[in-house]
Amino acid sequence: MDHFTYRDGVLCAEDVPLSQIAEAVGTPFYCYSTATLEHHYKVFADALSGLDATVCYAVKANPNIAVISTLARLGAGADVVSGGELKRAMAAGVPPEKIVFSGVGKTRDELAQAIASGVMQINVESEPELQALNDVAMEAGVKAPVALRINPDIDAKTHAKISTGKSENKFGIEWTRAHAVYSRAAKMPGIDITGVAVHIGSQLTDLQPFHDAFRRLRDLVAMLRADGLPIRRLDLGGGLGIPYDGEPTPGPAEYAAVVRDTVADLGCSLVFEPGRMIVGNAGVMVSRIIYVKEGATRTFLIIDAAMNDLMRPSLYDAYHAIVPVSEPAGNAPQKPVDVVGPVCETGDTFCRQRPMPPVAAGDLLALRTAGAYGAAMASTYNTRPLLPEVLVSGKAFSLVRKRVEVEDIIAMDRLPAWISPAG
Repeated sequence: MDHFTYRDGVLCAEDVPLSQIAEAVGTPFYCYSTATLEHHYKVFADALSGLDATVCYAVKANPNIAVISTLARLGAGADVVSGGELKRAMAAGVPPEKIVFSGVGKTRDELAQAIASGVMQINVESEPELQALNDVAMEAGVKAPVALRINPDIDAKTHAKISTGKSENKFGIEWTRAHAVYSRAAKMPGIDITGVAVHIGSQLTDLQPFHDAFRRLRDLVAMLRADGLPIRRLDLGGGLGIPYDGEPTPGPAEYAAVVRDTVADLGCSLVFEPGRMIVGNAGVMVSRIIYVKEGATRTFLIIDAAMNDLMRPSLYDAYHAIVPVSEPAGNAPQKPVDVVGPVCETGDTFCRQRPMPPVAAGDLLALRTAGAYGAAMASTYNTRPLLPEVLVSGKAFSLVRKRVEVEDIIAMDRLPAWISPAG
C-alpha cells in the first residue's frame, strides 16, 4: 500500500504531482510519502498490540533525518549499526533509551559512544566484541546493557547477500555456543546482560524461517533460565519482506501471529527492528529519459539515473516496477524495453525486456518501491552527483537532502605538497 497514484493523468505523491517536484529540484530525485511512512508504521505497531514491544526502526534502510523524525514522532525507536547512524537517530529526536546498537564490527570508539549516549541495548555479535565492550565499560565505570545476538543457523530463504542467520554468515554467535558465552557475560563486571537477539535476514516472504528461529530462541531461553541466568528482553530483529513485484507477501498481522505463537508467553519485553517494511513502498526514484535507442535486437530507454543512484537491481538483480509519470492510455500498446543508466557498466541496468507503453526522450519515469536501500546505498561512482531527497505531506513538499553536486565532490579531494595545482 502506498500514496503514489495517478491523478488527472499525472503520477502524484499524495497530492503533489511528481512532475511539479521534477521542475523544482531537477532529475533524478528520490521522493518519500509521509502518509505512507505513517501508515506502515502504525500497521506494524498495531499488529503488536497487547505485547510489551518496542519498535526500533532500522536506520540503515533509509537514514534521512526527516524520515527518522517522522517515525520518532509516532513513537518509534531506532536500530543503528554505526556511530554515524547513532548520531543521526539522536539528531532526529529518537531518545537514546529507545536505541539499539547492532552490527558485527563495532569499534571501541563506537562502543564508548554507545555507552556515553545511554542506549537501551548493545547487541554483541562475538566473543572478542564482548571482551572489548567489557573493557570499555569498565574504563567508563559503568555496566553496558547487552543482548547477545545469536546465529540460529536458519535458512531465511532469501537472497544470499541479505541472509544473516546461517552458520556460514558473519553475523551473531553460533547458537550452540550461546550458553557458554552467556554464562561468561553474566560474570563480567562491565556487562549487564539483559537478553538475546536474533536477526536472520532481509526481505523474507515466507514466515516459516521466523517461526523456526523464534522456536530455537525459545529453547535457548528455557536452557539459560534453567541455569539461573536471567532473560528479560528478546530482540527479534526485522526482515519482513514487501511486494516489489506485486506478488502477495505476509503482512504484519501474520508476522505478529508467529511471535505470539512462539515467544509471547515468555514474560520478556520484545524489540523489533523493521526497516524495509516501513520505508520501502514509501519512496520512488524519478528519472528522465535521455534517449530512446533502437538497438539491433532490443530497445533501450537510457535514463539520467544510474546504478550508483539505485544499486539494488545491479547488486541483487532486484525488481522495481517502472512506470511513466504521465499516465498512459489504458489501451496503449506494450513494447519490451531495457531501462538502463549512463554509467559505463553493463550492470547499469534497471530492467530487461520489460513491457512498457510508448515513451519518448524527455519523459519522466518513476521507479517504485525505492524508499529502502536506495539513497542509503548510493555512491558518487563516475563522479555523479548524489540525488536530492524530497518529503511530501499532503499538498506540501520539502527538499530534505540537497543534491550533492560535482563541485562538492571534487572539493573533498586534496593535492599533496609535491603536486602543483594545474595551471
